[in-house]
Amino acid sequence: MQNGLGALAALVIFAMAALLCASMIIVLRPLLQRYALARPTPRSSHKVPTPQGGGIAVIATTIGISYAALSFLPAESTASLQFPVVTAAVVLIAGVGVLADIHPENVALRLVLQTVAVAAVIVTLPQEVRVLPFMPLMAERIALMIGGVWFVNLVNFMDGLDLMTVAEIVPITAGLAVLGVFGFLSPPAVAVSLALCGAMIGFAYFNWPIAKLFLGDVGSLPIGLLLGWLLVLLAGNGGRAAAILLPLYYLADSSITLIRRALYGERFWQAHRSHFYQCATDRGFSVIDVVARVFMLNLALCSLAVVTVLFPGKLNDVAAALCGIMLVAWLLVTFTRGKR
Repeated sequence: MQNGLGALAALVIFAMAALLCASMIIVLRPLLQRYALARPTPRSSHKVPTPQGGGIAVIATTIGISYAALSFLPAESTASLQFPVVTAAVVLIAGVGVLADIHPENVALRLVLQTVAVAAVIVTLPQEVRVLPFMPLMAERIALMIGGVWFVNLVNFMDGLDLMTVAEIVPITAGLAVLGVFGFLSPPAVAVSLALCGAMIGFAYFNWPIAKLFLGDVGSLPIGLLLGWLLVLLAGNGGRAAAILLPLYYLADSSITLIRRALYGERFWQAHRSHFYQCATDRGFSVIDVVARVFMLNLALCSLAVVTVLFPGKLNDVAAALCGIMLVAWLLVTFTRGKR
């Protein structure tokens, strides 16, 4: 690869993460079956008690494989990443996920701890990483912290259907690795994205409909933090349009749903079944129908993101963004209308 991480090394990182995550799940699943059952509620998409906590294996694998990969990279390239601080923040927010799984009513405490974790990650960003260069540095960092807390929660909100998070995270992290080829991410950041991508593939078999295991908040929250951090690095290295395009479906579905619920006076912070992808399953689409469409849309968004770096320019960025918005809008309308 152009940025210093070879194709063979990338393949090894990905494969090892997939194998390690699947192995950890096999070991942990009996324990999760006994102590971490998610029981169906009127807002649930599942019908039978299902163990949750698969995110423990995903996050442990991502961190472990990332550190193993970083140990083979030059020290000067890993120092600026401040991955130990990011790791601490990920562990903290995973703990918040455990709290959410056990005591879902403690919203205020969870939000405070999430803010601390996101702030720690934002503070580690090198000063040359500027996402909003027209703003003073402090104002930009505050804006990133607010946006980061929202992004962490929207990934959590969208984890409400079998394979949904896999269908989102795998294409995005693969796209991030591809963009690293063109120098928009450092080799250490590419290694982390590959480790997360591989770990999600290892988890996918157990989450295949009908799921035998859920991520749980212990997985979705730290995944959101890691993904948000990688997207900020991408945007700060000149890939702003790509950083918006990659998670565009998640941003649209969750943001529109939140605004709609707030306008209707609903308690938008509570669990619900109002997301477009959830409504689709109530209107004739099977789970596979939904996640397959989301996956294909994300592949298209990844392609548009790559186009913005291959052919840089404001006009191309705007054109790619408009194409992405139209594709996302088409899928949201499809989900709203239901299957005919």
